[in-house]
Amino acid sequence: MNIASILATKGGQVFTVRPEQTVRHALGVLAEHNVGALVTIDGDGQPVGIVSERDIVRHLARNEKLLSEPVASIMTRDVIVGSSQDDLVSVGYTMVERRIRHLPIVDRGKLIGIVSIGDIVKAQRDQLEGEVDTLQVQLIESQREGKVFKH
Repeated sequence: MNIASILATKGGQVFTVRPEQTVRHALGVLAEHNVGALVTIDGDGQPVGIVSERDIVRHLARNEKLLSEPVASIMTRDVIVGSSQDDLVSVGYTMVERRIRHLPIVDRGKLIGIVSIGDIVKAQRDQLEGEVDTLQVQLIESQREGKVFKH
């Protein structure tokens, strides 16, 4: 299973912000769309950063004037991105090891979606449940046919 399968289900909508927009504006977008992170894009729509609720809270705790500052002042600039062909196991591993919760998805230089660690875990759980269901059906059919499994 790969990222394309997640995007096929959840869609490719990505909420974005520009680096020069204020942190207050970013908070409004996060709240309006009930999301945990925004991809920061340049004038060509290319990802140049990412900003999360956690980034804002951590910086706000140290600087009460943060809300009027530009997103560029707190965004993560070294954005780790994935592609639609990346498999879930490797993406999950990368997200855990790099301690990131949101991964923008870029194909052919274009931002096509974003996945969260929750999306990855849910997709893996659904895949495992499907495999268990298949094995249960095979076991029941084998028992009906009189095949006996011995340990």
